[in-house]
Parts: sequence; structure tokens; C-alpha cells
Amino acid sequence: MTTFVPSASEEGLVYTYRPSLMGAPWQFKLDELGIAWSVGGHSGRVAFRDVRRVRMSYKPVSMQPTRFLTELWADGAPKLEIVSSTWKSMIQQERLDDAYSAFIRELHRRLARTAAPVRYECGTAPFKYWVGFAMFVVLMVGFAILAIPALQSGFQAGALTAVMFFILFGWQVGRFFLRNRPGVYRADAPPEALLPKG
Repeated sequence: MTTFVPSASEEGLVYTYRPSLMGAPWQFKLDELGIAWSVGGHSGRVAFRDVRRVRMSYKPVSMQPTRFLTELWADGAPKLEIVSSTWKSMIQQERLDDAYSAFIRELHRRLARTAAPVRYECGTAPFKYWVGFAMFVVLMVGFAILAIPALQSGFQAGALTAVMFFILFGWQVGRFFLRNRPGVYRADAPPEALLPKG
């Protein structure tokens, strides 16, 4: 499979990714009035004036820990999902940081020009976020409570291994919660934390 690389004239206007190894690639193309999409034998077009909601989030997966997602809802259209990585082989996903960031920035510029009543959301849905965050805090505190006696009792090798795991787990999961805090933003200022750095 070849990876889509936009030409200079298409930079920010066309974006293609493959959501699964066996599935058809999704392609999105921006014009002055809307966004055209196609996947396999299906295609459609969403006018910017019909867009009602956009959500940007950070969605890592096991094979691609740096993965971002933009979802778009519009009247009379299916939900569109634009992902910052593409399947390259059975065991590898490729990051499309530059192409994704350029496309999402251009999408926001065009939506802002339309002045449609769009709600721009970032992060995870509030209920899911705060329940997950509370569980993460409880888990981290419980882990610390167990690690301290182990360090004091002389089982230093095992305790240090546990502490290293604790730090790694806290950093990875903490980054998810830091990037995905629920909120809203303006069309002219998409959140930098939810755009990959090329």
C-alpha cells in the first residue's frame, strides 16, 4: 500500500487515511463550500453551513501511541472521523502528522469563514472523562501507598521496579487525561495539544 502524500497545490485540502488494514481508505477534500468524502464505493458531501459540531481529541492505540482524532457532525450526513495515522502493514501504523495538521487547520479556517453555528469541543465527553480521571487518581494513590512500605521494608529491587512501572504508567495515562480535558474552543484557535507535531 502506498501512503498518500499531498502535492503542494493540495496541501491542507485533501487528506487520505486507512482506518484498518483490510478496509478501504477514507479520503476527504475541501472546497469553498464544504467537504467531500469517499470510502470504497460510498461518497458524499457536507456543506459547511450544515456542520453543527466538531470535536478534537487524543486517541492513542496500542500500535500508535501518538494518534489524534477529529469528529464532525452535520445535518443529513454520517459522522465523519478524521484520524492522524494510517495502517501501513499488519503490525504498523504510520503517522501522518503534517498532512493531518494542515488539513484540520484548513478545515477550521473554512468553517470560521462560513460563520455557521458550530459547537467546537475538545477532549473526551465530560462524564467519561471525570469518571476515568477519578479512577486514575485512586489507582495512583493506591499504588503509592503500597510502594512506600515495600521501599521501607528493604525489598528495594522489587520496589524500584514497581516505582518505575508506576512512573511510566502515570506518565502515559496522565498524558491522555492532560490532552483530553473536556472543553470548548474557537474555530480560529484549534487546540495545539490536539494537533500532532510533525
